[in-house]
Amino acid sequence: MREIVLDTETTGFEPHDGDRIVEIGAIELIGHVPTGRTYHQYINPMRSMPAGAFGVHGIGPDLLEPPQPAAPGQVILRDKPVFADIAQTFLDFVGDSKMVIHNAAFDMKFLNAELGWLKRPLLPMDQSLDTLAIARRKFPGSPASLDALCRRFGIDNSNRTLHGALLDSEILAEVYLELIGGRQPDFALSANTTKTTSTQTTQNWRAGPRPTPLASRLTNEEAAAHDAFVEKLGDGSVWKKLSQA
Repeated sequence: MREIVLDTETTGFEPHDGDRIVEIGAIELIGHVPTGRTYHQYINPMRSMPAGAFGVHGIGPDLLEPPQPAAPGQVILRDKPVFADIAQTFLDFVGDSKMVIHNAAFDMKFLNAELGWLKRPLLPMDQSLDTLAIARRKFPGSPASLDALCRRFGIDNSNRTLHGALLDSEILAEVYLELIGGRQPDFALSANTTKTTSTQTTQNWRAGPRPTPLASRLTNEEAAAHDAFVEKLGDGSVWKKLSQA
């Protein structure tokens, strides 16, 4: 089974307010195991970079108003391709594989907005798997951000000082494997299969008659009291029918 763990960075929250994707990062899993194959692309959004978004991911200082020189490790965007130039390469990488995304509605909204502006077919929502929803079902009432889940599972995210699509995808892959049962999914599957088989065996089991019936532990007084109680219930009582069977 092939899956793509994916993350995006953007200029804001709403594509239909003019926000755009500025980075896509994705890693390939086969049978829940990273293959080492990745997709990573910075994208020129063809607009300015809001200070709030820049404070989250630190991408595109050259698009700030006013522009700033790139500090060490920062990425400028004016020289990067626009989404139209990378759309097919991205779609070829994803294919029809399930996309594992944290807060999938957000990323899918942006990806489909970008594809829609190019008059390309949209990605179906059911092609995505939302790890945020999985975490909320598994740990109701607990924080379910990527950082919170890293703390829960003991995953090192010390390099995540700012959001970055490829780094976040790598971290999310580890979180995803923990959410579905640990880092040995085949073992977990085997354990579940054993449990299911055991449950089915238990449900199908029926006790047979004892070779030697147990002696009654009722005293004569208790037996007489029981018979008198049954007589009061009338001929239609279950006890009466059982005693006559």
